[in-house]
Amino acid sequence: MYNLVKRYMENLTREEVQNFAIKNNVILSEEELAFTYDFVKKNWEMIFRNPNLLNLNRYKDRFSEENFTKIQKLIQFYYQKYGYLL
Repeated sequence: MYNLVKRYMENLTREEVQNFAIKNNVILSEEELAFTYDFVKKNWEMIFRNPNLLNLNRYKDRFSEENFTKIQKLIQFYYQKYGYLL
């Protein structure tokens, strides 16, 4: 599983992050998109290995209030749906 995720993350583009956000009703500003993309590319392994280490509140100031709330809900949803695979 790790190698599959690693290959995907190595090829992840900003457009894919933006499309995923839009698909989930999160409209990111350019700054939010840049931060999200850079954060995911740099930290995916830590989150993959121990998702409990992710403290989203540390990054609250990087997003609009509306987007932050939506992102919190998205993370909860996907963790509940796929967390057993981690």
